[in-house]
Amino acid sequence: MEHWAQLYELWSSQIKAGADLPFQQEFFVNFYQSFLLNDRWMQYLQGLGRTLQITVMALIIGVILGVAVAVLRTAHDQQRVGQRSMVLGIINTVCKLYTTIIRGTPMMVQLLIMSLVIFSHSRDFAMVGALTLGINSGAYVAEIVRSGLMSVDAGQMEAGRSLGLNYSITMRFVVVPQAIKNILPALGNEFITLLKDTSLITVIGGKEMLYAAQAIYAKTYAPMMPLVGTAILYLIVVVLFTWLLGILERRLRQSDRR
Repeated sequence: MEHWAQLYELWSSQIKAGADLPFQQEFFVNFYQSFLLNDRWMQYLQGLGRTLQITVMALIIGVILGVAVAVLRTAHDQQRVGQRSMVLGIINTVCKLYTTIIRGTPMMVQLLIMSLVIFSHSRDFAMVGALTLGINSGAYVAEIVRSGLMSVDAGQMEAGRSLGLNYSITMRFVVVPQAIKNILPALGNEFITLLKDTSLITVIGGKEMLYAAQAIYAKTYAPMMPLVGTAILYLIVVVLFTWLLGILERRLRQSDRR
């Protein structure tokens, strides 16, 4: 490391003096000042940790909100003719309005509204960003889960009810386990989208991986290395999660054969 530091000092001083260095030497200088100088690689790891933390918080919010909306809308759609509840009708209208507005407006606009209007006095930009991402993800999760629940044969619900089970127990132990296998790939894609969307909270001041890259190239005036490094970290996490999701899907298929 000491030898690398000496090379960096030598070649960076030559660049500042206006010397035209070979590509590999300029590449080394840019790489060193973007990742190794003053242990800047730690900033990327801290940003990655913050990104994963925000993603998990947003995922929890999105799943809870999405499942609740999906179950309520499914309960409304599965009502028998002549036995429709006015309360469920109102709730269904509110849920449809929520999914329409969230899915029909850009994430960036939602972030700015949450940070500059609704939570204008909050300085916890990461939490505001996680909440906004969670609310946005909830609308998409709701449609994914709802489509999965509706894909399960209606006879499954009728069979559970004929055995004396109420609606909630039948939904929990009969319908939902079958629906999960159908919606798992779509939920995995939603998680990947959510992970990448965390980069947007930099706009409102949230400190995550892209924020760390911006802080570094603001000092080095060389944006390529920090941005490429950030893109590679995102890619590694996405590939790793996709691999884990594939393993889970294969195990679920094996359990079906048994």
